[in-house]
Amino acid sequence: MKTESIICILCPNGCELDVRHSSDPIPETIEVEGNLCPRGIDYAIEEILHPKRTLTTSVLVRGGTEPQASVKTACPVPRDKLLDVRQALRSVALDAPVQIGDVALADVAGTGVDVVVTRSVEAKT
Repeated sequence: MKTESIICILCPNGCELDVRHSSDPIPETIEVEGNLCPRGIDYAIEEILHPKRTLTTSVLVRGGTEPQASVKTACPVPRDKLLDVRQALRSVALDAPVQIGDVALADVAGTGVDVVVTRSVEAKT
């Protein structure tokens, strides 16, 4: 059995989880200790089997009062796709104005996840 330490990020407790699993784990064989709530178990299992992350970055804005707008993935994407997502966003340039919630890039890197604007940028007057 392999043991990993993971910090749960689902609530402010930040539990340090000790996770034991085989080299080819399945949910039923993963053992989790150290969680203060049941969400920690679900988080640890997901982190071992299918780790995901939310990517935040910025993209260029043409004709805006600011040169860039901040963006993020609408939901977490598989961790092994993060470099593909970042590469896809390098070629994105939006035309001002852009508003919070606008889709900057749909189905980024074939993940099925949209990248959305998180900071509005007005057009130059």
